[in-house]
Amino acid sequence: MAMEAPPTPPVALGRLLADRELGLRHLAGPGEGEVHGVHASEMADPSPYLLGGELLLTAGAGLAGAGTGGGADPGEYVARLVRAGVGALGFGVTPVHETVPRSLVGACDRYGLPLIEVPPGTPFTAVGRSVWRLMAQARTAELRRVTEAQQSLAAAAARPDPVPAVLRRLAATLGGWAALLPTAGPAEPGPAAGPEGPGPAADPATSAPLASAGSAPDPEALAALGLLARRVGSGAAATATAAHSGLHLSAHALGDGRVLALATPSRAPGDHTVASVAAVLLTLLTHRPAGAQAAALTRMLLGAAPGEALDPGPWYAVHARGAGDPRALAAALGTVLLDPREDGVRLLTDRDPAPQPGWRLGVSAPTGPEGLPGADAQAGRALERAEATRTPLARHRDPGFAGLIGEAEARAHAEALLGPLSPVLRDTLRAWLAHHGSWDRGAVALGVHRNTVRQRIARAAGLLGADLEDPDTRMELWFALRHAGPAGRP
Repeated sequence: MAMEAPPTPPVALGRLLADRELGLRHLAGPGEGEVHGVHASEMADPSPYLLGGELLLTAGAGLAGAGTGGGADPGEYVARLVRAGVGALGFGVTPVHETVPRSLVGACDRYGLPLIEVPPGTPFTAVGRSVWRLMAQARTAELRRVTEAQQSLAAAAARPDPVPAVLRRLAATLGGWAALLPTAGPAEPGPAAGPEGPGPAADPATSAPLASAGSAPDPEALAALGLLARRVGSGAAATATAAHSGLHLSAHALGDGRVLALATPSRAPGDHTVASVAAVLLTLLTHRPAGAQAAALTRMLLGAAPGEALDPGPWYAVHARGAGDPRALAAALGTVLLDPREDGVRLLTDRDPAPQPGWRLGVSAPTGPEGLPGADAQAGRALERAEATRTPLARHRDPGFAGLIGEAEARAHAEALLGPLSPVLRDTLRAWLAHHGSWDRGAVALGVHRNTVRQRIARAAGLLGADLEDPDTRMELWFALRHAGPAGRP
């Protein structure tokens, strides 16, 4: 049961400023901050082309006083950038301005936007490469941290006293407090989660933890965690989060009257993945599932291939959305192999699923362990079809290309794939692909310069994380563009 990789962590401004080869200098605004990418623009108002979180690089050609016969007022310029969510502004001196304009420095201080001076000897491309290099390093480090945490949690689950061991390891990994809380309402019979067991029905906002590890937060934070536990315990959500006094609070439903509660001082990109692994393990440990299933999941968490961990099957992948308890759904489908998420539930079962009250299900074709990755995709598409047609259960259609392109299904896939692209980038990509990757013919079709097409296509490739020289990628994008709605309409 593979967990999703964490998103790419941002780059701290301090790391860029510490790069002596770049020679950047902090001039105004907060000295600390984070950026999620780099964009260079000399437009008087680049905000329509920004996603938020960027380090925006400019030489100030679009500002008033640049000798271009007009330009934006620095105060209005900075205000637009702040509204667009820009992470920081990098100003290159000497191409247009000999020094950074004082009015720009004052505006950045006034609006709280970090302002960085880029010296004459530092090309903007060098700054961009440094940001992408630091982001790649951060992502690699975060993937390594999540993998090591996943393995250490699985090892803790194999200890003689597994529940406290998993909680201790989780608290140490996240640098906070981890606990099992009771939910409001009677707990189903089951093994004790701690020395005294789950006990009678209790209010999670005031009850003592069944088991815990790490330094407990203050009573107000504990009460807030109890409210989150009540929410997920009722089946309203598989997970719930909140913030309190600088702490990140979260609750994960485990079923049988138990909730995993976390209070951590920060929220790293991979922490949700780590917590999800712990929740799955604690569900297995507190439900006492069949030994073969528990062993299979543990082996998979430790890195075994599905074919090495599971019986031959046949197996069914199931995607589900509804308002009920995911653990109860899993029990109805005869499995403990589930992955609860904020947008639904993924399950793996060796029984042919039937419709379940209160749920919409998408079911894959039966397959052996080696076919599970494809089955997962089949189940996801089947669920989208079930929701589009308002049916309680949809199964994967016959194999082949024709079975993959139902209209609602194809549009959902297209919008998900093309979601990062603005209307302008979609139109550019469509024209470029329609002319077989020709910069000149694409530019003529769009009525823009060929360099503009190059820049937009490079931007699209970066947002999609795709290699547009790959013919398979081009084919998939062309398919998506043909089935997506009009540019700019979801």
